[in-house]
Amino acid sequence: MADKKKMWWENEYLEVKGNKLFINQRDASEIAEEYGTPLFLYSKHQIRSNLHRLQNIFKKAVPVDTRVYYAMKANYHTELLATLLEEDVWIDAVSPGEVLHALRVGFPGEKILFTGTSVSDRDIQTLFNLDGVILNIDAEEQLEMMRARREKQHKNKRIEVFIRWNPGIGRGFSPKAVTAGETTLDGTPIKFGIEENQTIRIFQKAAEYGFKPVGLHQHLGSGWTKDDLDAVRSAVDKMIQKAVELSQEGFALEVLDFGGGFGPRYSEDQEPFPIKEYAEYIGKKLKQSGLTPKAIAIEPGKFLVGDAGVLLLRVEYIKESYGNRFACVDGGTFNSVPRPAIYTQAQHHIVNCARVETKRLEKITVPGNLCETGDVFRKEIWMPAPEKGDILALLCAGAYCRSMASNFNLREIPEEIVL
Repeated sequence: MADKKKMWWENEYLEVKGNKLFINQRDASEIAEEYGTPLFLYSKHQIRSNLHRLQNIFKKAVPVDTRVYYAMKANYHTELLATLLEEDVWIDAVSPGEVLHALRVGFPGEKILFTGTSVSDRDIQTLFNLDGVILNIDAEEQLEMMRARREKQHKNKRIEVFIRWNPGIGRGFSPKAVTAGETTLDGTPIKFGIEENQTIRIFQKAAEYGFKPVGLHQHLGSGWTKDDLDAVRSAVDKMIQKAVELSQEGFALEVLDFGGGFGPRYSEDQEPFPIKEYAEYIGKKLKQSGLTPKAIAIEPGKFLVGDAGVLLLRVEYIKESYGNRFACVDGGTFNSVPRPAIYTQAQHHIVNCARVETKRLEKITVPGNLCETGDVFRKEIWMPAPEKGDILALLCAGAYCRSMASNFNLREIPEEIVL
């Protein structure tokens, strides 16, 4: 008998057996019955699998060590962080709260990079009171605030810094997810990073003020696909060239941080970003440059935890109105998976756990239970006809879902279970 063809989204965590969805070898509908819905489920095994795949790719391609800085804003669940700590991962934190949470989990300060924007004096004071945390400088004005605080309270303290520069190239799945360049495609000015022609001067200024510049950092945006490879390569070229210029100015950088951007596959027609080609290009350009940093760094968030998470929802009833057919579920986007409500380009595949495949497909909109027109998980998708009581699984819910959720309408945020 020929092997059953797998669904495009199946992995070590999600499997179809007998036309039903199984999560970590358990019937998804039975899990929903046991714990209730809405419910987040995460897989530590899938996270480890994603991490090891990434590490192996970069280890083969790059001639120096590769530090994996987990973008903690993607998902800060304590048990997931503890899993990454066991795997010797570093932390990319974007607020003092994230830094303190990482420290509580057990990450040493030396393995935490704080990359903030619109940083306040209170932020700086909090971080300077901690030991080892590296600060990423996003603006000259931030550097001036850091100097004033250091002179006042921490004059003799060694404080290592990265400089976040804006290479003028930004890429992302949505204009709201682009973090470099002058403006987004919808005309929004980019607030992040130091201008290209000011970068060397800011390095010099940071050293003059008594800080220890050890890294150059860039982040283009989030949600790269195969179509973004050429632009991302151009940004690698600029990063390497800027590091060479800094070396000529006497800055022997310890780390070149290329940021994040690549993620999991959210839809069948999405062409994943070619990580292997990306890593090989970084390795080739690094060898050609003659630079010898201690390490390069990457900052995956979605890639590590996105496809390791699922949200289970119960269909409360099927509603028909003006020719539209709705599978009305017991959760709201803002309270669980805000991405579709925030980004028009965001898609999360939805599976009927009891009938993954069938010849009878219907055009269905899956709305949430919030008083908000934009509260829709997916609109007008073809899927096996859902019925009252069915459990739907919204996939790729491990990243930027629970961490972005709110209590809008005073609805509760779903429980989380780590398998």
